[in-house]
Amino acid sequence: MRPYEIIKKKRDGQALSAQEITSFLGGYTRGEIPDYQMAALTMAVFFKGLSAPELAAWTGAMLRSGEVLDLSDIPGVKVDKHSTGGVGDKVSLALAPMAAACGVKVPMISGRGLGHTGGTLDKLESIPGFRVDLGIPVYRELIAGVGACLIGQTATLAPTDKKLYALRDVTATVDCIPLIASSIMSKKLAEGIDALVLDVKVGSGAFMKTREDARTLARTMVGIGREMGKKVVALLTDMEQPLGRAIGNALEVQEAVAILKGKAPADLTECTMALTAEMLVLAKVAPGRAEARARLERCVADGSALKKLAEIARAQGGDPRFVEDESVLPKARNVRPILSLTEGYVAGIETEAMGLAAVALGAGREKVDSLIDPAVGFILERKVGERVQ
Repeated sequence: MRPYEIIKKKRDGQALSAQEITSFLGGYTRGEIPDYQMAALTMAVFFKGLSAPELAAWTGAMLRSGEVLDLSDIPGVKVDKHSTGGVGDKVSLALAPMAAACGVKVPMISGRGLGHTGGTLDKLESIPGFRVDLGIPVYRELIAGVGACLIGQTATLAPTDKKLYALRDVTATVDCIPLIASSIMSKKLAEGIDALVLDVKVGSGAFMKTREDARTLARTMVGIGREMGKKVVALLTDMEQPLGRAIGNALEVQEAVAILKGKAPADLTECTMALTAEMLVLAKVAPGRAEARARLERCVADGSALKKLAEIARAQGGDPRFVEDESVLPKARNVRPILSLTEGYVAGIETEAMGLAAVALGAGREKVDSLIDPAVGFILERKVGERVQ
């Protein structure tokens, strides 16, 4: 079937076959189908959606457009976590070493900041010397030996997704749940994982502003995982205010270290513990959430999670001293208190605005080639419900 006929079929609300989807996406990746026809199909999907079989075929086509890693020779269940993005979300920096310290193998391919949300790779690169551009052989070696590795997406993993996302970004089709879900899942399933924990953020600082949309996205991604034979669970977590109190790359690294020392804000600690506990259950190193939580609390109390973070950093070229000496991390040249002009209680925080303000300071990118300043950011001295004088 010609591309025109496939576009017309989806425009008219008919289901596409797996062969039609695979043929179309493959042709686009090879440059045989032009951007304008791909844009027409994504807009048709935006309005007409994809059925469960269509979505599985769409995700599978993107997944198989590049290298799909096989980590089956590495003993243990391989489990990753993915967050849909939020302000102050530094969970991965503590979650990976906590899970690895408890015996989970954690292959984590992360992203950079997107819009008002921070990126795990940008935070890691604020650690002096830390490399996220490691090749697949080193990635495999560290998962087997250290128990975790945190790198960026390689050119060979899900190349269709990379090309398609750039097109969606300029054709107003980014905020389409089937396309979001297939984008996330194609990248994650290419990592060689056995199971996945999804952190779907919901609220003013998230891409999903309502619980209804967040739940739909979560169920869609869980469904894709099941179609692909993977164990996937999803948690909806709050993003009506920044997570923790630190916003900014080096500042968030410090707060991630605080999680592993048992000294982090309660909301950040609870979110991290809940997500990591799910990883332990999926990896079968704990029979249930209560037992998983107890193991995580022990690995924090005995210092093994903190040691694991230092080990990961050392293995990836970073200076491991940052876990005990925060002066190793970049520091802002100026620190300025922002005082309230009135008294009362904080009723709400414009979370997305806080993220955009951090980007304006240099903590994120306004353009693709913008340089990141790892030192800048904010510390929230007061959060929702707390008194201000």
